[in-house]
Amino acid sequence: MKVFFSQAHRGHTPPFEVFDGGLRVPYLENPDRANRIADALRGAGWAEFCEPLDPGLEPILAVHDREYLDFLASAWTEWLDSAPQDPSTLIPATFALRRSARRPKSLLGRAGYHIMDLSACIMEGTYPAARASAHCALSAARAVVEEERPAFALCRPPGHHAGRDYAGGYCFMNNAAVAAQWLSSKGRVAVLDIDYHAGNGTQDIFYERDDVLTLSIHADPDFEYPHFAGFADERGRGRGLGFHHNFPLPRGTGDAEYLQTLNQALDLIRAFKPRALVVSAGMDIYADDPLGTFTVSAQGIGEIGNRIASLELPTVIVMEGGYANEALGRNILVFLSAFPT
Repeated sequence: MKVFFSQAHRGHTPPFEVFDGGLRVPYLENPDRANRIADALRGAGWAEFCEPLDPGLEPILAVHDREYLDFLASAWTEWLDSAPQDPSTLIPATFALRRSARRPKSLLGRAGYHIMDLSACIMEGTYPAARASAHCALSAARAVVEEERPAFALCRPPGHHAGRDYAGGYCFMNNAAVAAQWLSSKGRVAVLDIDYHAGNGTQDIFYERDDVLTLSIHADPDFEYPHFAGFADERGRGRGLGFHHNFPLPRGTGDAEYLQTLNQALDLIRAFKPRALVVSAGMDIYADDPLGTFTVSAQGIGEIGNRIASLELPTVIVMEGGYANEALGRNILVFLSAFPT
C-alpha cells in the first residue's frame, strides 16, 4: 500500500493548547503521533512510503476560500511583526459568531474570524505543514485512481474540522475534502468519517451537494466537541438534502454498538453507488484515547476496517485524530491491514 507522508509536519509544534476552563496543557496533536504511525508501518513490510506531489494551491482552492488561505500563509509573520507579549504561538481570544459576522481587517480580528477554537494554534511551520498534509491526501487520491488500489494519506495536521474558511480542532485544511473534491471530477464520491468527533468541516463543505455523500459516526455533540454540529437531523440543504448523514453515539459506545451503526452507514454507501470512497480515519474511538469516551477495542478497529474494505471500492484513507500515542501505530496498522496492501 502506498503511504503518502511529508516531514513538513515536524514544523507544526505548538508548545501548548488551552482546554476548557483555561487549563494550558502540552499540545496533544504533536509530531509523535505521525512518527509512531510511520514507525509501525515501516515495520509492517508492505507500506511503500511516497513523498506527496505539490500541484500548488489550485486543488486546495477548490475546497477553501482564497482569503482564508492567504490568512494562514501570512498570519505568523504578521503576528511576529505585531511584537506580541508571547510570541510562541498565535491564538485569538475573541471568536466570531458566524450568523452575522463580518471579516475584520486586523490580524486578531481575522484570526477570530477564521479560527473556531483554542486548539487551532498557529506557529511558523503551521502553514507549510497544513499545505503538505493536504497534498498527501490529494496524492493518495491520484494514486487510487491510477492504480485502483487503496492508498493511505498519513496527514498531519488532520483536517476534518476545517471548513471552507475556518480552522478548528487541530485542523487547518480539510485533507479528506480536498481528496473527495478531486475525485468528484471522476464520478460520485462517498466520504465516511469514523473519527470520534463529528466531521463538521467536511459536512459544511459538501452540505449542498448531491455528488458527494458524507457520513459521520461520532460522539453525540450534545456532550462532545464540536458541540454545534453533527446532529442526526442535519441532512444537507438544497440539492444536498438527504446526502449527508450524522450518526451521534452515546458515551461508552463499544465494539458491538459501533459496528451496528457502521453497518447502517455502509448500506447508505452501497445504495449511493459511488465510484470512490474517502475514509476519515480517526483512531480516537479507541478505548484508551485521552480525548474520547468510546470503548472500541483494537480488535473492533480491525473489524471496522474489514467491513469498510468489504465495499470493494477504490479507497483513500486519510489520517485524522487519535491521541493514545503508544497504541496509535498499532491501531492504524490493524485498520489498514484489512485493505488490500
